[in-house]
Amino acid sequence: MTSTTRTLRKYDHRLRDLVQSTGDIGHAERRGVPRSTARGWLSSTRAEVVTLDSVDMDVVALQQEALALRARVERLVALLRLVVVLPRVSGFSLACARLSDGATKISLLREIERSRSTLPLRTVLRVLRLSSSRYHTWKREDECGLDDMRSCPRSSPQQLTRAEVETIRGMVTSEEYRHEPTGTLALLAQRLGKVFVSAATWQKLVRLYKWRRPRLRVHPFKPKDGIRSPAPNKI
Repeated sequence: MTSTTRTLRKYDHRLRDLVQSTGDIGHAERRGVPRSTARGWLSSTRAEVVTLDSVDMDVVALQQEALALRARVERLVALLRLVVVLPRVSGFSLACARLSDGATKISLLREIERSRSTLPLRTVLRVLRLSSSRYHTWKREDECGLDDMRSCPRSSPQQLTRAEVETIRGMVTSEEYRHEPTGTLALLAQRLGKVFVSAATWQKLVRLYKWRRPRLRVHPFKPKDGIRSPAPNKI
C-alpha cells in the first residue's frame, strides 16, 4: 500500500515579507512559488514573531555597538574587582553584622533577586559575603516585614520585641536603678507597666548582651599613709 501523504514545501519568511512589502508576486513566481500561494501571502496579515533588534542592523552599526559594549564591560569588570577586593581587605562580612532595620534588608533582597537573572545565586552571595542559610531565613521573614531579629514572631509568638528589649536595657544600665537587683527590677517593671517579663529572662538578656550595671562606691578609700608605731602603746 502506497503512502498518500503530501510533502508541503517550505518558503523563506524573508521572501514572504518581500512580497508583502512590495505587493509584487513576480519575485515569488520567478523562484518557483505557485501563483496561488504568492497571492495568499498578499492577503494574509503579518504574524507577530519574537525576534532581536540586532537582526535588522547593518554591519557598521553592529561593530559600533560591539565596541561600546566592550568598553562598558571593561569598566564593569574593573568596578567588580574593586567591589570584591574591598570587603576582603577590610574584613567586612554580613555574617558578622546586623542590619539596622527591615527596609535595608528588603532592599538588599530585591537587588539580589535582580542580579539572579544574570549571575547564579551562589556567586551573588559569595560577592556579598552572605551565607545561604541567612539569605533563605530573610526570604522566609520577608512576608512579615521584620527587622533583623533572630527569629520570626510567627514561629515564636512569645518572643520579646525590640522595644521591650530596649526598655529592659535602659532600666538595667540606668543610674536611677543602680541600687536595685536584677530580680527586683523585673518586678518593678511589671508594677510600672513597662515590661511583663520574668526575672530569669532579665538575667538571660544581661548575660547575652553583656550589659554592665552602674556601680558607685559608697565607702571611702582607706588611707595607706598615716601615723606609724614601732610597737604597741608607743604612740
